[in-house]
Amino acid sequence: MSTSSLTSVLFVLLLLIGLAQLLGALFVKMRQPKVIGEILAGVVLGPALLGRFPAVANLTQSALHKSDVLEFIYWLGLLLLMFLSGAETQQLFSREERREVGWLTVVGTGIPFVLGLIFAPMLIRPSLEGPNGNRLSMVIILAVGVAVTSVPVVSKIFSDLKILHTRFARLVLGVAVLEDIVLWLALAMATAAAGKQALDPKKMTMHLGFTVAFFALGLTLVPRIVKRINKAEYNILAKSSPVGYAIAVLLAYCAVAGALDVSVVFAAFLAGFAVVHKKRRLFAEALDSIGKVAFAVFVPVYFAIVGLKLDLARGVSLGMMAAFILGTCAVKIASVSLAGRFAGFRGLDLLNLAITTNARGGPGIVLASVAFDAGIISSQFYTTLVVAAVLTSQVAGAWLEFVLRKGWPLLTPKEMLPGTKPAEDNPSVAA
Repeated sequence: MSTSSLTSVLFVLLLLIGLAQLLGALFVKMRQPKVIGEILAGVVLGPALLGRFPAVANLTQSALHKSDVLEFIYWLGLLLLMFLSGAETQQLFSREERREVGWLTVVGTGIPFVLGLIFAPMLIRPSLEGPNGNRLSMVIILAVGVAVTSVPVVSKIFSDLKILHTRFARLVLGVAVLEDIVLWLALAMATAAAGKQALDPKKMTMHLGFTVAFFALGLTLVPRIVKRINKAEYNILAKSSPVGYAIAVLLAYCAVAGALDVSVVFAAFLAGFAVVHKKRRLFAEALDSIGKVAFAVFVPVYFAIVGLKLDLARGVSLGMMAAFILGTCAVKIASVSLAGRFAGFRGLDLLNLAITTNARGGPGIVLASVAFDAGIISSQFYTTLVVAAVLTSQVAGAWLEFVLRKGWPLLTPKEMLPGTKPAEDNPSVAA
């Protein structure tokens, strides 16, 4: 890399970090999720606003497309976010929560997805389709767009509100992680149907099998092995540099996942889960140190680059946007509320779960970007999916902040329910 290229990358990083922190702090003061301000920082520098000026556009686009540095930082920010979320999310899918996660996933996600598959053929219009769009690929994209929940954005909101340790966060993240497995498979099928790659049933089955096996082992057997290694006398790295060891575990998980063609996002989450397993404080100081740097630099840059990659100037259809957002939100919230009742939740619990799992954030943006790049959807529908992802995330964060500020429980404490053990999910008690 030449000195001039390095200088431009460093200057864009300066703009992204500075503006992300500034707007993030502003949104916090307005009682809004900090992550929305960080995404907005990228939008401000992107094609919709300052990117309209040739000098700014040349600088940002050159840094994005002519250098792998920002792309690496983008992925590092995402992996660190998921790693730290996994470290905070203790006992994911614990025995007493499997039933609840099962109901929320099967009913809360299944109903929107099935309804999307049923009604999408009647809703597809030429204005939604891209040059490679066809009925099957469009149906899949619409169905996933209704059902998806964001792991990265929801994790960031929970982290900002300091509720990652709660049972509420475990339930939502458990559902979101399972949904994301289906998302990546559905995206692969949609792009295959659009003619971007050959549809190989054997390869797709193997890919799904590797993903499920990696995920299952990452929640059961592997954490026990890593726990033994953590405490082993021969583990010199863990004793001399706990931070270095924690990062090494993250990189090892991601390397294995990459070799198996499994999403490294899942791998990073499971790596954090394995490092602490059920006794978090073993690497408390190391994780705190990693978290301070990650949330000060890499994670804000990740979300800012998400915003920077958005091109809201490609076309906006307000009617399409309003119909899609209102319709899909109503379906998702109603479905999760029904699932919550089957799982035993009532009242405010249902509303908290429904609004939070309706946040589409990062996966919603990934869905839009992949579908648009594959030529499946039009620029108008691309913009609709992106705006829906951002707005649903903002509503989720604002609602949770309101609930916590009022002192209301995220979930009804178990001691108030007959025949159950005490829980920690009133944040005022659990923190």
